[in-house]
Amino acid sequence: GYYADRWKKMLIANTSPMKAYFDTSDQDPFCMYNYLLDIMTWNKSIRRGFIKVRITDYAGNTVESEMNSEASTFQQYKRVKILTGFYQDIEKISKISLTFSTKTLIGPKHKLRILQMKLKSLNNPER
Repeated sequence: GYYADRWKKMLIANTSPMKAYFDTSDQDPFCMYNYLLDIMTWNKSIRRGFIKVRITDYAGNTVESEMNSEASTFQQYKRVKILTGFYQDIEKISKISLTFSTKTLIGPKHKLRILQMKLKSLNNPER
């Protein structure tokens, strides 16, 4: 990756499509708290879509994931790992909510049945 203060020169010079990753820290304005979401689904049919994660602490403070990830494919009894990030840190999580979306306007709405889920902080692995 490239440090955020030097990104412009590199990306503008490169005309082909590319992904860029920037260093973040726990200091403003580049705060991002990264988590690894590890889930196993129970659906018999394959589902493809996006997951949004919302975490809540014991005081009721809630923060929603901000990563715009690519669509994931969910198959029965197969683990899927998704990198997700938050602009605020929640130290003691009391509730985790997932929203599954296919981001299509037409067609049936599908549910994603979760058999197992683990959310691990990458910034604070001891949590």
